[in-house]
Amino acid sequence: MLWDVDYTLIDAGGTGREVYASVFRDLFGRDADGVAPMGGRTERAIILDTLSTAGISDPARHVDAFVDELTRRAPELRATFAARGHALPGAAAALAAVAALGPAVVQSVLTGNVPAMARAKLAAFGLDGHLDLDVGAYGDHHEVRAELVHLARHLAGAAYGRDFGGPATVLVGDTPLDVEAALATGARVVGVATGGPTAAELAAAGADVVLPDLTDTAAVLTAITGAPIS
Repeated sequence: MLWDVDYTLIDAGGTGREVYASVFRDLFGRDADGVAPMGGRTERAIILDTLSTAGISDPARHVDAFVDELTRRAPELRATFAARGHALPGAAAALAAVAALGPAVVQSVLTGNVPAMARAKLAAFGLDGHLDLDVGAYGDHHEVRAELVHLARHLAGAAYGRDFGGPATVLVGDTPLDVEAALATGARVVGVATGGPTAAELAAAGADVVLPDLTDTAAVLTAITGAPIS
C-alpha cells in the first residue's frame, strides 16, 4: 500500500516552489527562471528541468548537489509545513483504518519528495505513525516515477519476506502520473481528486477507482482492497 504525499495526504502550503527558488539561489548565485512543473513528478526530474530551463551548463552534474541541499533543509522546514499547511481531510482516518486491517497490509509512501522532505511533511501533521517509511520509494532515486514502484516492492519484499508484485501493490495518488506509474508496473491504483487533476482526468488516465477525497473512510477501504468492508 503506497501513498503519494503531496495533495493526497497533505497540503504543504505552497512551500515547494519557494524552497526550490531558495536552493537555486544559494547554489548558483542568481534567481531561477521559474520552477518546472511539480505535480506527480520526482525531485530528480523537477530539478533537472528547472536547471535546464535556467540555462545551467551540464545540468545533470548538479542534480545531486540540489538533492543534498533539499535533504539538509528538510528538518528545519517541519515547523513551516505545520504553520502553513494541513493534513487533507480524512487522511489520518484513512491511514488508521488501513492499519486496522492488520499486518497483512504494509503501508508506506511512493513520493516525488526526497526522503527527509517526505518525513518532515508527514511528521508535521502526525501522519507518519502507521507508515513504514523505510520501505518507501522517493524522488531522489529516479526521474521516472514507475521506477519507484519497483524499488518499493524490492524493499518491502526484503523486509517482510513477501511478494508484492502485480495488484498486491496498491498506489493512491492525485495525478495521472501516479496512475501511469501503477499501470506501467501492474499495480492497482486509486485516484484521489484532491490535487489539480479532476476526477474525470484520473479516470481517463486509467485509475481503477477514483474518489473525490479521503473523507469517506469506508469508500477508501473498499477502493484499496477491491471489496466492501463490513
